[in-house]
Amino acid sequence: MSLLQPVRRDGIAPEISRPAPEKRIAGDPVHSTWNIEDKGGLYCGLWQSTPGKWAVSYAEWEYVYIHEGHSILTDATGEATHLRAGDSLIIRPGFVGTWEVVETTLKDYVIQS
Repeated sequence: MSLLQPVRRDGIAPEISRPAPEKRIAGDPVHSTWNIEDKGGLYCGLWQSTPGKWAVSYAEWEYVYIHEGHSILTDATGEATHLRAGDSLIIRPGFVGTWEVVETTLKDYVIQS
């Protein structure tokens, strides 16, 4: 086993999901997740979502890098952060708000729970 792992979707079947109905605010977003690493509370891969908006509440730490699209993260106070291709962001545990995908978004993620 190599100690180097490319982060790409090639040859990996995505997991398809949607936000829970009680969290959905607008649209019918479909999430595709390509999990590449899943070890001891550390998760890494690619995630894509079609447009929609849903409530989020983070208990884990997450780093994201946006490859394409446009999303808006809005915190509980109403402060909006726009994410577009080339943007990166850390979401810390305790973040509560909404995630809105304006244009289909593809991101890398690293999550530590």
